[in-house]
Amino acid sequence: FLRHARSRNYVSESEVCKLESVPLDFGDYHPLKPITVTESKTKKMNRKGSTSSTSSSSSSSMMDPLSSVLDGTDPLSLFAAAADPVTAAPPMDGARRKRDKDESSAVGSDFEPWSSKRGEILARYTTTEKLSINLYMGSEKGKATTTGSAVSEKVRTRLEELDDLEEGSQKELLNLTQQDYMNRIEELNQSLKDAWSSDQKVKALKIVIQCSKLLSDTTVIQFYPSKFVLITDILDTFGKLVYERILSMCVDNRVSLPDNFSPESVNDTAKETCLNWFFKIASIRELIPRFYVEAAILKCNKFLSKTGISECLPRLTSMIRGIGDPLVAVYARAYLCRVGMEVAPQLKESLNKNFFDFLLTFKQIHGDTVQNQLVVQCVEIPLYLTLYSPAIDWILQCIAYHAPDVLLTEMMERCKKLGNNALLLNSVMSAFRAEFIAARSMDFIGMIKECDESGFPKHLLFRSLGLNLALADPPENDRLQILNEAWKVITKLKNPQDYINCAEVWVEYTCRHFTKREVNTVLADVIKHMTPDRAFEDAYPQLQSIIQKVITYIYDFALLFSVEKFLPFLDMFQKESVRVEVCKCIMESFIKHQQESTKDPVILNALLHICKTMHDSVNALTLEDEKRTLAALINGFIKMVSFGRDFEQQLSFYVEARSMFCNLEPVLVQLIHSVNQLAMETRRVMKGNHSRKTAAFVRACVAFCFITIPSLNSIFTRLNLYLHSGQVALANQCLSQADAFFKAAVSLVPEVPKMISVDGKMRPSDAFLLEFLCNFFSTLLVVPDHPEQGVLFLVRGLLNVIQDYTWEDNSDDKVRIYTNVLHLLSAMTQEAYIYHVDKVDSNDTLYGGDSKFLAEINKLSETVVSQILDHLKALGREETLKRQSQLALYFFNTILAHGDLRNNRLNQLSVNLWNLAQKHGFADTKTMVKTLEYIKRRSKEPETSHFTDLALRLPLQSRT
Repeated sequence: FLRHARSRNYVSESEVCKLESVPLDFGDYHPLKPITVTESKTKKMNRKGSTSSTSSSSSSSMMDPLSSVLDGTDPLSLFAAAADPVTAAPPMDGARRKRDKDESSAVGSDFEPWSSKRGEILARYTTTEKLSINLYMGSEKGKATTTGSAVSEKVRTRLEELDDLEEGSQKELLNLTQQDYMNRIEELNQSLKDAWSSDQKVKALKIVIQCSKLLSDTTVIQFYPSKFVLITDILDTFGKLVYERILSMCVDNRVSLPDNFSPESVNDTAKETCLNWFFKIASIRELIPRFYVEAAILKCNKFLSKTGISECLPRLTSMIRGIGDPLVAVYARAYLCRVGMEVAPQLKESLNKNFFDFLLTFKQIHGDTVQNQLVVQCVEIPLYLTLYSPAIDWILQCIAYHAPDVLLTEMMERCKKLGNNALLLNSVMSAFRAEFIAARSMDFIGMIKECDESGFPKHLLFRSLGLNLALADPPENDRLQILNEAWKVITKLKNPQDYINCAEVWVEYTCRHFTKREVNTVLADVIKHMTPDRAFEDAYPQLQSIIQKVITYIYDFALLFSVEKFLPFLDMFQKESVRVEVCKCIMESFIKHQQESTKDPVILNALLHICKTMHDSVNALTLEDEKRTLAALINGFIKMVSFGRDFEQQLSFYVEARSMFCNLEPVLVQLIHSVNQLAMETRRVMKGNHSRKTAAFVRACVAFCFITIPSLNSIFTRLNLYLHSGQVALANQCLSQADAFFKAAVSLVPEVPKMISVDGKMRPSDAFLLEFLCNFFSTLLVVPDHPEQGVLFLVRGLLNVIQDYTWEDNSDDKVRIYTNVLHLLSAMTQEAYIYHVDKVDSNDTLYGGDSKFLAEINKLSETVVSQILDHLKALGREETLKRQSQLALYFFNTILAHGDLRNNRLNQLSVNLWNLAQKHGFADTKTMVKTLEYIKRRSKEPETSHFTDLALRLPLQSRT
């Protein structure tokens, strides 16, 4: 084969194959620009203009064709709605859905909704005491009715059911745990939906009344906020059901009411039904259920009159004055504010009146009745006052939303006039805008100082103030004084948990506005408070938050590690999992913010310690994902370390890193790549002409890689690194070291397993081995023979390994590899090779086309060709004919590309392979046609005119 290899002129072939460069003027057009299709009123359309003139407009403005077809309805949502009796009752069209969306978004996205506070309240206000609940027991009267008296019986039944309500048709469940209580409430919620869907409206009303009565019970007072959340969920459901029911009665000829409908457009039936609901609710005797149920359907006033809601809100506000328990009353006010913000956020006067009413009754909190109740339940005043926070916070949030500073100042002044106002002050700071609080920070500090410590702890007030100052900046002249005043109080706290909860908030203020000196002082104080009795073990979340805030604001790591107490602060993280998380957080910040490489010894020592901590956490139980994450962070650090031209110091760093991170394979791989890069950088600096010193340094780099690679587990990683490092050694004229790498790669090939793990799945290794060997062959072309090892000793060794390797029975990769060997041997017979390594003499220079060298290549090629033909013959069985066809065509293309087809024997072999590929009808006709067209096109070139005769000898056979 290779005795008749085609002589190649690589330079001329490269010129012929170059693409012709054509200047193009795209104008404004670019294929990645978004294109918006616009409607044109003219008949003629300039196609180019339609792209260039409209390409500047955003593609997001285009209507979604799927949404327009569905008219805003999602089929999956419709199925879900059909399964839910609450949403299934009235069918909703696009206009209705749009109106609901508009009403729900009457307040902006900057208003924190009640739903976001719900989970926090349920998690915070819990109890271990036993609870009780009254369950409504449904009446069985009037079930059997005759058709003739159906209407009168229905009326009688409803009247009897209302009588039952007063007669106490209910069951009291005692000694319930908190979870049992919540389950019972959920059962009531479901019972409400079931009763409504089965058209038992009176039963639904009775359930809501029973639930509302529960809000007057404060026997387990510390659970009251959570009870309020659970019960008002049921009230919300009821209010929605009633509103949707009346709205569905307004549909006329399948046309629903417009978005902003007026009461005049509501038909009489819907109005009568609406009035009927209000009359039923007005007949409820007890104040609390009557208030809550009417507030729940407040939105229904829209069906009766334009001023209905504005008239009802003041009346409901006044009704709350009749509630004697101040805790029950404040939550009733919170519910009214919640409903008011949903249905009429513009009626702020009623909300303000609600709050001012509360201020008038604020002194009740410290009255004898409340004090006696707390003594009975063994509840301390500070704990009792925290029960008010969710309600007061919500009321103030509703009032403060988009309120002018004048109103907020007035409210602040009213709060200031009240005695024992710490609770109010805390809620003001929680609800008012952060900018408003920050601008008056010194005023608030003065008010905090005047508060009574026994009622509401001052440190909670300072914490609330700190939360505001983290969001908005106070006046610059007051900043240091604010910090001093706050820290005087915080540092005196004896309880470590109270202390760290405050310190965590004020650390951010310190980092935002002060230098490393103040930050260091704060960190030192935290260490002083949290170290005794290992108090830090109960405060890891807060300590982590402090670290996060420090590195958020001090991301210059030279400055960060000059903070004296930063590393001692890290020592408080004794629990390994937490310590590793903190180290990961620091490394992520370093990789994100460090723009330039560093050699600062302070940074290097600190980060090496942090990376060592992460590395040492790895054990046999560590997940692969966690290992990858840690390795990626350590690699990010290694890449950022540079000692400039001090290459020896750089290599010393890599040697130290190898000893520290030996358990993470990706880190070792990165170190090998970094050292190889260092060797190539040395070559670049010396322009390929190494001195004695740099040659010794490069050999040290090569030795580093040669020692490190065997410690890796992944066999293909080792193979590729042996090859890569051998190429680097060759480029630096380290020929014996390059040979050592290539020999190691050859000796490793027999160890390649049949299956390897790829992304957690086992896959055959043949494809990966084929890819590696093809890359290896490309390198072997330029590797000069060793004077003591014989001609082509590496190629021969590799062929022996391939021959002895156990291949899968159904695999043809061995023959594909042999075919690629023919490509290599063909390239080796050329007078000048296609590529060279600078300052390394390849075999074309060493042998100079010597006949003995070419004879050795011919012997190898004959052996390889015979192996290929034997394999093709072995594929003659019926079940392997398709593989035989594919391989025959593959070998044919090799001869076509590399053989001299003027030789008759080679010409005949190619014709035989062509016929074999088509013999049994498995050849791809399109491929055969294109191949033949290529041969005919090449036959027109002077150098390959003999292809004309070949084309005539290559018939095309149809599949039939």
